[in-house]
Amino acid sequence: MARISTYPYSTVVTDNDAWIGTNASNRTTKQFTASAVAAYLNLNSKVSVGGQMIFTWSDTQNGGTGTVSKTGGGGSGAGFNTLTELRFSIKEKSGQRVVEFLNYLIGTDILIGQGDQISQFGHYKLDTYTVDPATASYYIATITYIGGNGTIAQQGTQYTVIDFNISGGGDVNLKQNFNASNQWVINNTTGKAEPSVTLIDNGGDEIYGAVEYTNATTITVDFNSNIAGSSILN
Repeated sequence: MARISTYPYSTVVTDNDAWIGTNASNRTTKQFTASAVAAYLNLNSKVSVGGQMIFTWSDTQNGGTGTVSKTGGGGSGAGFNTLTELRFSIKEKSGQRVVEFLNYLIGTDILIGQGDQISQFGHYKLDTYTVDPATASYYIATITYIGGNGTIAQQGTQYTVIDFNISGGGDVNLKQNFNASNQWVINNTTGKAEPSVTLIDNGGDEIYGAVEYTNATTITVDFNSNIAGSSILN
């Protein structure tokens, strides 16, 4: 075999291109295709992406380090819309501890998606995330289904869990609170010159005042008397 340095460089890599390497289990020489290497890196969390966690689905409750499972076990073949309580290992597949990050996401949306099938996913609100009283190696997450498609695949399938927000093209609701006053000066950070303004008193009732769009970032509301409450810009 000639020296490697004598072979020409290729700047275009295709899925079926191959490298010569050594099999770790028996030290034999093997070929590894570009597509196989890419799949290995993707499905085994070997390339770190901020905010992304990878778990292996287990049909056994608390099925081992790096797993996510359903309370009570099972789940393979069930719709994503049936999931209400999951058990997460305190470490994801790559060995990173996830407790602090998932704690931070309580009250926000998460996406659980099959690593190699983008159309198989569930969108949930993470309601609670608490340590399993039986073992500190797992945390119990209660979730509320928002939307998604498909079913949980067989045990051993890789799932990506990410912080998820699809509000970019929809409505933005900004709430500000005010002490009792006959004039509220609202800070408009919606990016819109004249967003809709909803006014709520502290009793939860909608109220009305004279709304003036003072400039692109300020809205003034005048009342006939002192009122405490909140404004919501949409």
